[in-house]
Amino acid sequence: MLQQKSYQAKQVGPHYFEPKGPNAPKWYVVDAKDQVVGRLASMIAKVVTGKHKPTYTRHADTGDFVVILNADKVVFTRTKWDKKLYYRHTDFVGGLKITTAKDLLGRHPEEILRLAIWGMTNKTNLARHQMKKLKIYTGSEHPHVAQNPQALPQAATYRSVLAAKKTG
Repeated sequence: MLQQKSYQAKQVGPHYFEPKGPNAPKWYVVDAKDQVVGRLASMIAKVVTGKHKPTYTRHADTGDFVVILNADKVVFTRTKWDKKLYYRHTDFVGGLKITTAKDLLGRHPEEILRLAIWGMTNKTNLARHQMKKLKIYTGSEHPHVAQNPQALPQAATYRSVLAAKKTG
């Protein structure tokens, strides 16, 4: 009886991913308008790391590129705009800086999604490289038209909160 070998992705040259062929990364575009931050971030983290593919391998980058539009129109549930806190440190004594989600939305709206997606990945060199595949924009325009990004498959997307309130 023959035993079937399973597929394992390989690093090709200096790239973390296969630049050409059937396992080359695809480009997807996601509209973040009226989407809940955590649900959207978990979906995108899965796509960026490559866990949505059957060729997923832990030590190689099998993920796809994701372009996120309207990052300034994301939604938090309940009272997280005022109660969710983001911490960072300046590396000086007493240099802890605390920012609420509402303040972060005013200053750097794309950082809310970037930090949420980063929190759902492994903290390794490979994950840092995979985060470079994430392109976040506050408007509805992006400069990646030449890559011909497609919409994410319907099975991978979530319903928006506001659309559910309007219909129900």
